[in-house]
Amino acid sequence: MNILAIGDICGEGGLKMAVKHLFALKKLYDVHLCIVNGENAAILGIKPAQAQELLDNGADIITLGNHAWRKVNIAKFIEDETRIIRPLNYAAPLPGSGFCVVHSPKGKRVCVTNLLGRLEMNDVSTDSPFWRVNRLFNEADFDILVVDFHAEATSEKLAMAYHLDGRAGVLFGTHTHVPTADERVFPKGMGYITDLGMTGPIESVLGVKPEQSVNYFCGGLPQMFESAPGDCKLQGALFDVDEDTGKCLGVKRIEIT
Repeated sequence: MNILAIGDICGEGGLKMAVKHLFALKKLYDVHLCIVNGENAAILGIKPAQAQELLDNGADIITLGNHAWRKVNIAKFIEDETRIIRPLNYAAPLPGSGFCVVHSPKGKRVCVTNLLGRLEMNDVSTDSPFWRVNRLFNEADFDILVVDFHAEATSEKLAMAYHLDGRAGVLFGTHTHVPTADERVFPKGMGYITDLGMTGPIESVLGVKPEQSVNYFCGGLPQMFESAPGDCKLQGALFDVDEDTGKCLGVKRIEIT
């Protein structure tokens, strides 16, 4: 089966870019499962209407991250819509689920989960993603595991890759908004890339107006970040997974400008 993973949607421009291209990409690459990280669709967080628009226009599953609750009305949406998942390893019981299970063309059970890294994330609300994902194998019944690891440090993402190689079919990183050139299949058959990149404004700093980011790093007065205007790009990766073995056969980076 072909699994398409799309990097963080950034602002309305990124949302429009995804909506414009997802169905065409799914047809072009014969995609059976499309996973979109949507946690920055509203710059910080995602609104219910934005999540619904993605689901209506090609996204099969939406994953989130450290800004999951920035738009508080998403909590009710997550309770009612199982196709949007928040990080699995929150320490406290919170709305929604950290995983969902769908079926492949051959009827295999594919579990998609969302993990939140802890290194350099300054988030005290999470348990160890390493221990938490271990428990998932006893909590859910599935044949193939796909992981969106929303984390800052490349070292933590790589460590997770070795932790799950041989047990997961796909692991892709999100959060840093910059695509990495290290896509590969690990020794025990897991497809991997450290970061998918982002879907949003080309002339921006991680989707934000450049002048606002420069102001921040120069120590200027705090500003509410705004999405940069202009043309957008879409970035992600395509994973070819053998349904019978659960192992990945190949990984291909995707970019549209």
